[in-house]
Amino acid sequence: MRRASSFRRFHLAAKSNPRPSSPQTHNYPTKLRLAPSDDPAIIKFNMAITAHMRDGRIDSALGVFNSMPRRSVVSYNAVISGYVQNGRFYLARNVFDKMPERDLVSWNLMISGYVRNNDLFAARELFESMPKRDIVSWNAMLSGYAQNGYVDEARKVFDSMPTRNSISWNGILSAYVQNGRLKEARRLFESKEDWELVSWNCLMSGYIRKKRLADARILFNRMAVRDEVSWNCMITGHAQNGEMDEARMFFQEAPNKDVFAWTAMVSGYIQNGMLDEARRVFDEMPEKNAVSWNAMIAGYVQAQRMDMAKELFDMMPCRNIGSWNTMVTGYAQNGNVDQAKILFDCMPQKDCISWAAIISGYAQSGHCEEALHQFIELQRDGGVLNRASFACSFAACADIAALELGRQLHGQSLKAGYESGCFVGNALLAMYCKCGSIEEAYDAFRDIVDKDLVSWNTMITGYSRHGFGNEALAIFDAMQAANVRPDAVTMVGVLSACSHNGLIERGMKYFYSMDQCWGIALNLKHYTCMIDLLGRSGRLNEAVDLMKDMPFEPDAATWGALLGASRVHGNTKLGEKAAEVIFEMQPDNAGMYVLLSNLYATSGRWADVNRMRLKMRDNGVKKVPGYSWIEVQNKVHTFTVDDPFHPEKDRIYAFLEELDPRMKLEGYVSSTKSVLHDVEEEEKEQMLKYHSERLAVAFGILFVPPGRPIRVMKNLRVCSDCHNAIKYISRIADRLIILRDNNRFHHFTGGSCSCGDYW
Repeated sequence: MRRASSFRRFHLAAKSNPRPSSPQTHNYPTKLRLAPSDDPAIIKFNMAITAHMRDGRIDSALGVFNSMPRRSVVSYNAVISGYVQNGRFYLARNVFDKMPERDLVSWNLMISGYVRNNDLFAARELFESMPKRDIVSWNAMLSGYAQNGYVDEARKVFDSMPTRNSISWNGILSAYVQNGRLKEARRLFESKEDWELVSWNCLMSGYIRKKRLADARILFNRMAVRDEVSWNCMITGHAQNGEMDEARMFFQEAPNKDVFAWTAMVSGYIQNGMLDEARRVFDEMPEKNAVSWNAMIAGYVQAQRMDMAKELFDMMPCRNIGSWNTMVTGYAQNGNVDQAKILFDCMPQKDCISWAAIISGYAQSGHCEEALHQFIELQRDGGVLNRASFACSFAACADIAALELGRQLHGQSLKAGYESGCFVGNALLAMYCKCGSIEEAYDAFRDIVDKDLVSWNTMITGYSRHGFGNEALAIFDAMQAANVRPDAVTMVGVLSACSHNGLIERGMKYFYSMDQCWGIALNLKHYTCMIDLLGRSGRLNEAVDLMKDMPFEPDAATWGALLGASRVHGNTKLGEKAAEVIFEMQPDNAGMYVLLSNLYATSGRWADVNRMRLKMRDNGVKKVPGYSWIEVQNKVHTFTVDDPFHPEKDRIYAFLEELDPRMKLEGYVSSTKSVLHDVEEEEKEQMLKYHSERLAVAFGILFVPPGRPIRVMKNLRVCSDCHNAIKYISRIADRLIILRDNNRFHHFTGGSCSCGDYW
């Protein structure tokens, strides 16, 4: 891959990067003449400086340097080298700039320091200003370019070298191999014969990484001398490629089997699902290191055999942080988050992987508040906040709709520099979508520098669930313009956008052209979206015909789409048929009983409503209690129907009573058909008035400052009467109300909803 333009940008960035000033002082002699380097007293001082720097005692080294009555150029070089090794390069530059005299070592140390700090512009600038260069100077520049992926620049340096040694040749060969340019690597390799063994191994490993095992084998057979690395490359390459018979052959033929060869065999068997064989080899190992133990433990973890993993972990004589992390991750991923937490608390030390494992464990098991608590503990502990920690915490915020906390985490991710990458950026995007802030979701989407397929799909699905079908389709058009190929998930989002917004013709166009335009085979979810689209629009016969003709057996979701459409359009006969099939598939699905009961209630068939209630009781099906919640000032307030416990209940009920006549003056009429009880109309109206979502909306109007959206979440589908009522409330209170139910988002403003009453 050519990176010349990237290299120029790298130069400019490095040149504009200011260097911090030095907090430490050095005493420099007034006379510029240096002492000879072979003076015994100076040699003793120089050795002390080197020893202190090697042990990280920078202040002690500086004290020795400042106490020297005379210094040699080696004294200065020892200080420069020590600063570079201890990550204080800006101090090394200060010393270099004030040296009375410099030798080649001084210049080469500084060039190596710039390379080590990825400041290639300054390294090249210094290199060009050197009064004299040696092969070390040239190799340092070649290495700098090679390590940072600037292969063409490295080759220019190589071609300009007056003399080359084995380090030069190995450096340019490694640059080609590490960057996947094997054709050029092979051409270079064939241009001379006296390569060192390390170069043979380098090219062979490059072939193995690209799964060109035949080429690797040819090179291996040509080698006059082989070492353990040569044999281990072939063992590992075949094992990772699933060729365990070949790997075993190389292992058996290897003259000297070190611990890496044994571990490669263990890992190979594990990767290929041969856990018992891996354990047999593991038990035969004459010597094991931490990597061997961790590989075997990880194998048991991947196979969900946590009892065996724990047994091995307890036997392990040389645990490291990787061992602990593997066990914590294993328990967390297998749903035993309590055991994961016990081990986590016992860890002698933790790193970012440890924290990410426990945070994701809590988040994935539904303990989102505890996941966020662990994130806060991570910060208090002074731990490193890595990408996984942020991604899992954003997911936890999304699940409990903790928008304010999510915003705070977003601010921290900005400071950490993670928000522009796909891994964290996609999690942030999904969090804003699920928390009801679609504008901030779009901002997060826009800020992702290199958007992947997940980024586009998340934004399309987000707009779709929020009822903004046209915006979802605009993102889909932009996705195609960016030459990003849609997949099956993309098209589910696109068809859902059409369904939720009544875009029938456009939905049908996408549905029937998916295979031809994008090579995407229709699956059951696509058919379900299309049946939902036809059903919602009242074209029930077409929906039924499509279901009959599709090449899949309809599942509960497909029949559920038909049942929902039957309820909306009052087709009791079709609704009953759909419900019967769903009851056979999912006898414990309380939502379907409620949908059919609503259909009966709308038709005034109270005997059938009672029959449904008795059927639920006889089958042991319990209706999931509805509740709604709203986050205000970092605190989540939860409401149930007729909630008698909230501390502000009196103000909430008084406010709703005050709203009721104003709503009726605006034209609101209670939809009492959705009440599943055969009682008087006035009593039905009273039963509807204090549903949980209305209580939460009223609380939001009272306590969320004017001008800010009111965001309410509900665990069930919003009822038709509350949906209608909140439209009127949004106009009377002049507030944007965003309600997320278990199906989609509704944006109420000015008396209308983003769903167009189409949900």
